[in-house]
Amino acid sequence: MPLLEITGATKRFGATLAVDDVSLVVEPGEFFALLGPSGCGKTTLLRLIAGFERPDAGRIVIDGDEVTDTPPYARPVNMMFQSYALFPHLDVAANIGFGLRQPGWDRRRRAARVAELLTLVQMPGLERRRPDELSGGQKQRVALARALARSPKLLLLDEPMAALDRKLREETRLELTGLQHRLGTTFLVVTHDQEEALGLAGRVGVMEQGRLAQIGTSAEIYERPNSRFVADFVGAVNLFEGTVVTGSRGPGLRILDCAEPVPLACVPGVSDGAAAALAVRPEKLRLSREPPPGFALPATIASIGYQGGRSTVYLARDQGPPLRATLPSDTAAGFARGESVWAGWEPDDAVLLTR
Repeated sequence: MPLLEITGATKRFGATLAVDDVSLVVEPGEFFALLGPSGCGKTTLLRLIAGFERPDAGRIVIDGDEVTDTPPYARPVNMMFQSYALFPHLDVAANIGFGLRQPGWDRRRRAARVAELLTLVQMPGLERRRPDELSGGQKQRVALARALARSPKLLLLDEPMAALDRKLREETRLELTGLQHRLGTTFLVVTHDQEEALGLAGRVGVMEQGRLAQIGTSAEIYERPNSRFVADFVGAVNLFEGTVVTGSRGPGLRILDCAEPVPLACVPGVSDGAAAALAVRPEKLRLSREPPPGFALPATIASIGYQGGRSTVYLARDQGPPLRATLPSDTAAGFARGESVWAGWEPDDAVLLTR
């Protein structure tokens, strides 16, 4: 039985359709990410699950019980807010134990649970500090411990790493996935950061204008996007717009500045003359000074951006949009700005998109 099942959820705010007929299933113990740009409806969907908003249509089921009309406090869910929402006048222990002030939890039991959570988030000995005495990463850990205090079946995280610097985000990502694995709690995270979503979650749902554009594993979303929007939003991509044609050499895509159609691996269900785009990730491009066997486009190196072990080579073309290729830095160092090159790729490394 799914831990979370959403069927046809719709939410409007006046004339704005924030969530548009969304259906989603999240399994027990899964780490699921909702990914999308600002204003796509992902946080509204999170608030529908938490009970802070009520859908105009559809139903929400958590652990087999319909909770569409259930208030937030009666749902087996807790939420970690983007702002962390810590009480500034309470110390760390009081913040974590705030939700444990309920019948059946005496002072000794609350103290034991708080100590357990402090150890879980690697903050023992800091229970008497106030929020203004903590770093950004420590505040996040306190907020996480508080959200886990009552052992929710589903933990919702709204942009949990937005306030952290890059190095700390990378460290926290590893800690968060390890913690989720140890606890076995179902996590659902909302983020606009593609790297964060792909690195954290087992499955990702990409949202576009209130709808789920694609759901899949991180590899599926990145390697096999199902639309121009997903291909362009999730990571860098080279997009070639054209028309599908079938010739003596098999299926291809006729693009603006190329006499011969770009060869395609396959075109299931796509007819001749259909408008389509071809998506090629930068790391799939291969650069050479001489025309390689197979298909390649002529280009000129506009600049090279060094990024440690990898470098991005930006390519200009006489016609059509510029390209980018990601190469090992020692390989990229062999090329120079202004140099003429050929950019090619294998047909299997490109994805044909019809929407």
